[in-house]
Amino acid sequence: MTSADNKTVALQNQWPMIALILATGLIAAFAFQSGKASLVEAVAFVSGAICVWLVVRRSIWNFPLGLINVVASAYVFYEYDLFADSGLQIVYFVLNGLGWWMWLRGGPDTSPLKVTDTGTVEKILIGVFIAASTIALYFILDRVGGAAKFWDALTTSISLGAQWLLSRKKVESWLLWILVDIIYVPLYVSRDLYLMAILYAIFLVMAVIGYFEWRKARAS
Repeated sequence: MTSADNKTVALQNQWPMIALILATGLIAAFAFQSGKASLVEAVAFVSGAICVWLVVRRSIWNFPLGLINVVASAYVFYEYDLFADSGLQIVYFVLNGLGWWMWLRGGPDTSPLKVTDTGTVEKILIGVFIAASTIALYFILDRVGGAAKFWDALTTSISLGAQWLLSRKKVESWLLWILVDIIYVPLYVSRDLYLMAILYAIFLVMAVIGYFEWRKARAS
């Protein structure tokens, strides 16, 4: 297969993701124009979808765009009393910066990171962290009067674990994103955050694609 053929195949493989991003743009524009979403929510919607696409492609540009997305998302979540999700964006901001550096310099002899599997010990530590963090956040949210306390705490904790593994280019990060997206969709519907629910349904599809794409990258 020639170089031109390889580029054609690569472009064809991207069409499902490109179609999903175009769909997010149309939905966000409609929601904003109809008054069902604020401009900030629409920005969070579109930038989030593009960011996930860049992560699937293992593009370093996902990190600067991710910084914009977390700022917009923090505002949206705070407005809807999802305090843990809002605070999570601050942690995401830090992890995005860390991930940016690790993808560029986190490999052997400060080389770029490659996609790898998560070791058994790290899997156990991530599981323990998610359980402990969920319990701690639940009691914090109960004190401050957050909405959907348990689910907010659980999704926040899983997301932190997923973002950490993503920063280290671990395949299993996508499995955690799939799990959290499955929970997020009905959670946001229950809070009347319909645009965000649609976004996370799209994220779920993207996460499944990302998992298989990263598995292939790990094997190559």
